[in-house]
Amino acid sequence: MNKLFYKDKPIIGLDISSTDMKLMSIDLHKQQVLGYGNIDLDPLRIKKAFDEDDNYLSESLRSMLDSKLVGSLGSDQVVLGIPTSRTFSRTFTVPLSAEKTLADAVAIEVSQYIPLPMSLLYVDYEVIERNDKVLTVIMSAVPKKLVDNALASCEDAGLTVNMIEPAINAVARVLKLTEEGHLPTVIVDIGAANTDIAVLDGSVRITGGIGTGGNTFTLDIAKKLSVTLENAHQLKVLNGLAPGARQEKLTAALRPSLRGIITETRKVIRYYNERLSNDRRLEQVLVVGSGSNVPGIGEYFTNELVMPARTANPWQQLDFGQLPQPAKQFRSRYITVAGLSNVQKGAMWK
Repeated sequence: MNKLFYKDKPIIGLDISSTDMKLMSIDLHKQQVLGYGNIDLDPLRIKKAFDEDDNYLSESLRSMLDSKLVGSLGSDQVVLGIPTSRTFSRTFTVPLSAEKTLADAVAIEVSQYIPLPMSLLYVDYEVIERNDKVLTVIMSAVPKKLVDNALASCEDAGLTVNMIEPAINAVARVLKLTEEGHLPTVIVDIGAANTDIAVLDGSVRITGGIGTGGNTFTLDIAKKLSVTLENAHQLKVLNGLAPGARQEKLTAALRPSLRGIITETRKVIRYYNERLSNDRRLEQVLVVGSGSNVPGIGEYFTNELVMPARTANPWQQLDFGQLPQPAKQFRSRYITVAGLSNVQKGAMWK
């Protein structure tokens, strides 16, 4: 894609996930939110819209712009976030002497580790570290159909996409700015339906994930305690894993799903430690996302991973000015679009 960045205009962050679509526009000079919006999506219809010819993406985007926008956007220039679970990212090393044939090395990685032929993928890569012996390269690939359909929906809505990236990269950008993200960090982004996991060490080095999210927690509580989904949600966000009369029952209800997330997080940590760390030690775990609003979840990750963990709250850096702010329980869902709209012009990918 061409680098089309107009420095006098704000960038719109647009995040499309498997359960909703969100956008945000920020004046980077003032760190002030100009506008934001959110619309829920049908998970089955959005999956079809990613993989086939379908109007659902365009219809949903136009509906959000027409009726769900708070404030204004001030631009038509977009940085687009796509589901991390639909992308493929790997970090690998090659000898310094192979720099001239790096594209060939990337093609080999794609053929060995990605379950789709290269002809069906858009592939990008970047050298993120070098010494006198080896290059460290990060490679990302995404299905062409997904990207083409997302681009078409933006064009149909009168928006120009400048850059596309996995949602976890946008989350990492916010955490680098606000939560001591310069430290080697494990990010656990618990969304509504999926959890994305990454190691941030200067850049995102490795990603993983699991099909468990905040909605799963609610269902677990409803089933285990025989309560309605509404009551289960209230128990999740008000009591969660925190000490109290309900702690034992709620912890028992949530434990199987949380163990799945912990197991996947350990896999990502192990891969980083064995192949990528260069003796750098992981310093912290940051739990974010709409499914992170469970009291006590930071302490749970601290105990399970034996590493300092906490729920990250980057909102202190954003000024909503005169705009009505999202309700407290919904603010965490905007972390990805905040990261997308914080892209500096020098970071635009080719």
